[in-house]
Order: sequence, then structure tokens, then C-alpha cells
Amino acid sequence: MQIAVDAMGGDHAPEAIVAGVVEAISELNDVEIILVGKEKIIQEEIKKHKCRHSLISIENASEIIEMGESPGIALKTKKDSSIMVCARLVKEKRAQATVSAGNTGAVMGSMLMSVGRLKGILRPAIVSIIPNFSGGVTLLLDVGANVDCKPVSLLQFALMGQVYSQYILGINNPRIGILSIGEEESKGNELTASAFPLLKASSLNFCGNAEGRDIVNGKFDVVVCDGFVGNVVLKFGESLAEGILTFLKRELSSTLILKLGAWLSMPAFERFKKLVDYSEYGGAPLLGVNGVSIICHGSSSAKAIKNGIRVAAEFIRHDVNRHIEEMVIQAEGQKAELS
Repeated sequence: MQIAVDAMGGDHAPEAIVAGVVEAISELNDVEIILVGKEKIIQEEIKKHKCRHSLISIENASEIIEMGESPGIALKTKKDSSIMVCARLVKEKRAQATVSAGNTGAVMGSMLMSVGRLKGILRPAIVSIIPNFSGGVTLLLDVGANVDCKPVSLLQFALMGQVYSQYILGINNPRIGILSIGEEESKGNELTASAFPLLKASSLNFCGNAEGRDIVNGKFDVVVCDGFVGNVVLKFGESLAEGILTFLKRELSSTLILKLGAWLSMPAFERFKKLVDYSEYGGAPLLGVNGVSIICHGSSSAKAIKNGIRVAAEFIRHDVNRHIEEMVIQAEGQKAELS
């Protein structure tokens, strides 16, 4: 399978991107990579690595969309940006997926402009994989694609979340919840109150309202919300995990006894660090577009890029988009029967 990787996107491009690609092709047997960006710069970076060069090709892109740019303006004025070229490769079926740590809005916009949405999907959604206390993970979506949502969009997020949870994570009949401020059906704002009956009437395993704590306690497998709330939750969770590690390091280095205790507990700390490290999960899939797009964190390391490529490969192997379309068609059929 061919995966287009944005070599110029992210805080550590192109060094971390190329290094991640090299790691990916050494571990994933059936993947070929198209590195997209400024050809000469990419070539110089590839020379630093020993790898199977036959599995890496370069597609030149003369422009870069920076993190702080307006996605709408950038997509109109920078037609030859690495992000746009990646999406174009998917449209032309020269690549089956894209992976980028670049401007999130531009990545989403480029995919919508190039390949559009899956049949029946009103809005795409970005899904984040969050580790929970039960030893598993919880899917949270949307985490930034849609600031404002309609109730039917939350239903579709749940449908897409179920497919991803089932086919990628292997969770049969995942427990679905809608993020709200209380467990009771009456709790929430206008959006959640209107979406609740839609989810309840669906064929999904809808388990009611999910409170903030339920994202990490393992009560639900999929939690849906609008992109504004989801992005706030995601950014808070990331900073909280980093803060806990910082506090622990500071406190455990304050005395000799604590330093000794920290040294003896090092394996446990390393496991905790790995558990909350976003790079272990690769990137956030953009669900609902007529292609495969993995959006990586802007500060992605080589490991994060490697895992982002792995996620894209799994998405392709399990034909997730076909299953999403089937679920949407099934849901529409059930809606028609009820009406």
C-alpha cells in the first residue's frame, strides 16, 4: 500500500518525519511511502539514514502551509503545498492514505476539497484515542473538526466511532456515550438534549450520558461531543499528563530518600510515561472523508510519525470507510422505517 507523508508539516519537519518514515518501512512489510515536500531538502535528509530506499519515493511540493496560517486562505493561495499535494495523491489514487503533522484545519480542508465526504456523512470528525483506568482505551470524537454541531452529526460521530472501535480496536458492540454534565437524560445543553433521543433510538449500544470522568474510567468505549468541547478536553488531558510527570520528577528529587525510591520505581514510571504518551498512538484519524487521513500532533517525534503510518495502514487493511458507509446506510434505513 502507498501512503503519502507530509514531509514539511510539524514542528520538527523534515528531520522527525523522515526518521519516522525510515522506522515505519523497517517494521511494516507492506508499506511504501511517498514523501511530499521540497525535493532537495528531503533527499538530503534521507541520505542520513540507512534504509530500503526502494520503498521511499519523493513527490515535490514547492510550498508549505505554516501552523499559524488561516487554512481557508492557505488552501486557496498555496495550491502546491505539501498538504494539498498529499490530498491530491489520494484523489488521483496514487496513494491510499495521507499522514501529516501539519496545520490541522488545512489537512481537513484539503481532504474535503480533494476527495469529499463519504456518502451520507454530513461532517467529518477527528477521533482521539485516550487510555483509561481499566487498561483499555476510550475513543473521543470530535476533537476539533467541527466547533458547532447539529444533533444528527453527533449520531454520525457515534456510528463512525463504533466502526473504528470494532474494526481497529477489536471491541465488539462498543458502549457509546454522549458527553454531558450529568448522567441523567435531562442533563446537558440544547445539543446533547436533542441528540440523546437520536442515539437512544438507534441500533447502537447507547449507554446514555457520559460525564467528564467517564472518558478515563472505562465506563464507555466511545464518547461523542462537538469539536469545541472535544478539543478543550483533549488539550487539557495532554497538559495534565505532562504536568503530573513534571510534579513527580520535582517532588521525587527533593531528598535523597525520595531519589532512591524514584530509582527503584523507575520501571513503573516508564510504563506510566508510555501509557500517556500520545506518540504511542500515532495520530488522530479524520473519519468521514472519502479517503484515509491521519493527523499527527504538531510536535510529533519520529515515533509518532511511525505510529501514524501504522494507524493509516490498519485503517486501509480493515477497509474502515466501507464499513462506515454501510453503517450510515443501515441507520438511514432504520430511520425511514420508523418514520
